Amino acid sequence: MHAVEAALANPRRACHRLLIARGAGDDIAAAIDRASGAVPGRPLSELVERAEIDRLLTPGAVHQGVALLAKPLPVPALEDVLRDPAADAAVVVLDQATDPRNIGAVLRSAAAFGALGVVVQDRHAPPLTGALVKAASGAVETVPLLRVVNLARALWALKEAGFWCAGLDPAARRTLAEAKLEGRVALVLGAEGRGMRRLTRDTCDDLLRVPIMPRADSLNLSNAAAIALYELNRRRR
Repeated sequence: MHAVEAALANPRRACHRLLIARGAGDDIAAAIDRASGAVPGRPLSELVERAEIDRLLTPGAVHQGVALLAKPLPVPALEDVLRDPAADAAVVVLDQATDPRNIGAVLRSAAAFGALGVVVQDRHAPPLTGALVKAASGAVETVPLLRVVNLARALWALKEAGFWCAGLDPAARRTLAEAKLEGRVALVLGAEGRGMRRLTRDTCDDLLRVPIMPRADSLNLSNAAAIALYELNRRRR
């Protein structure tokens, strides 16, 4: 519901068809109608059987009785995003993250903590599907998912734009809090289990860790990103 509501309220998003299942609930229908009415030219909602939405979505898709057919948003290039002049800008870089729900959750955290964007390598990252958008809970309307061909080159572009590239590595000597990062920061996270690739790790300016209890093996990728973004913001507020 939140993904559909945010898309309808975004004037940059072209929306073509809006479906609401019978029995979805008055609260959901009212919220969707408010979002749709806030932008001129939105499609009128169609009341359909839940089975009709199930038929239109991919098998196994979980929904709340709401579906929206919309045109993809234009995606800016990394260079365009890096022109933002903010002295304390943050960017999240994901190395070989493949789970759409994890990437969606990272986008949600990036929106919550004001990151400029989330960078992924185009060859390994999943497409912007309904599952990813649903996990992002509306964040795709405000935080771009930036696809690059070469992640190491993207890190060098970040450095040239004044970003300090901090890779998160559970074996790092210092914690993120101990580093006391300031200015423009790119937080670089590797895929769960495999971590960052060697070239990605070597291109980072520093390797830092999020401290966890010894009995815990690791953090979920999206949880690690949320904690790191919170720590970064905590020092700046």
